Amino acid sequence: MTDDRNNHQNQNPNQYDENVPVSLRILSTQMRALREGAELTQRELGDRAGFSESQIGSVEQGRRPLRMDLAEQLERVFKVPKVFTSVVNEQLKEPHPSWFQPFAAAEAEAVALSVYGNQLVNGLLQTEAYARAVYVEFRPALDDEEISRRLAARLARQQLLSRTPAPHLSFILEEVTLLRPIGGTEVMRELRQHLLELSLFRNVEIQVMPTNRRGHAGLSGPFTLVETPEAGLCVYLEVQSTGRMITERRTVNQHARRYGILQSQALSPEDSVAYIEQLTKGDR
Repeated sequence: MTDDRNNHQNQNPNQYDENVPVSLRILSTQMRALREGAELTQRELGDRAGFSESQIGSVEQGRRPLRMDLAEQLERVFKVPKVFTSVVNEQLKEPHPSWFQPFAAAEAEAVALSVYGNQLVNGLLQTEAYARAVYVEFRPALDDEEISRRLAARLARQQLLSRTPAPHLSFILEEVTLLRPIGGTEVMRELRQHLLELSLFRNVEIQVMPTNRRGHAGLSGPFTLVETPEAGLCVYLEVQSTGRMITERRTVNQHARRYGILQSQALSPEDSVAYIEQLTKGDR
C-alpha cells in the first residue's frame, strides 16, 4: 500500500469547521467508516464511484455537501440502498450551519428582535438579489450548490416578517451598509426600495446610524437581542462565521442598554425613511 493511506490516517477526521451542519458530520462519519471497512483509500473509492479523490475527501471532511449523483454511486459501491440518498434529502431540512442553529430556532419563535448591524443589511431585510451577491462575494468562494442552499435558508427566515402573531422587529443599520455597492447599482436600488416597503409594516422599525455621528455606542460590534416566550431576552453575537447565544443576565442587560443608546444616536425611523428615499431618488 502507498503512503496515500498513511497520509489519510494521519489526518484527524473529527476536525470539522463549525459551519458544517450536523447532518454532514453524520454523513461524513458513515462514509469514512464504510470506506475504511472496505479497506479503500479515498482515491480508490473515487475511482470506483467515478469521482476524484479530492471530491471524496471534501465530503468526508464536511467541506462540500454530498450531491445526489455521488450518493447514488456510493450506495452502489458499498451496496447500502438509500443510506446516502436519504441523507441528501434530509440535508434540505437542516439548512443552517451548526453554530447558527440555536439562534435560528430562537429567531423563528421570537416575540421581538433588536438588531444592530455594521457590515451588511440584516438577512431578514435582504432581497434575493442582494443575498445572492453576498454569497457570491464570500471568501473562500462557495460553489453554486452551496450558494443555492444558503440562499434558500436565508429567504426562508424572512417568513418571520409576516408571521402571526407579528413580532416587533427593530433594526439599526450603519449608513455604510446602504452605500456599499454589493451586487451593483441595480441590486442596491432594489434593496433600498425594499427597505422602504418594509418600513411601512407596523411591526418593523428601521433606523440608520450616520457615519459622521461622533457619539456611538456600537463600536464593539454588531449584536442581536432576541426575546422568546420561553427563554426571555437573550443576546446573539456573531463574527467570522462563529455565533454564540448568551443568556447570562448581566451581559444581556448591558446589550439591552447599549441598544437603547444606539436608538437615541441613530436617525429616527421617520428621518431614516427620508434618508433612504433620498438615496433611492439618486439611483434614478
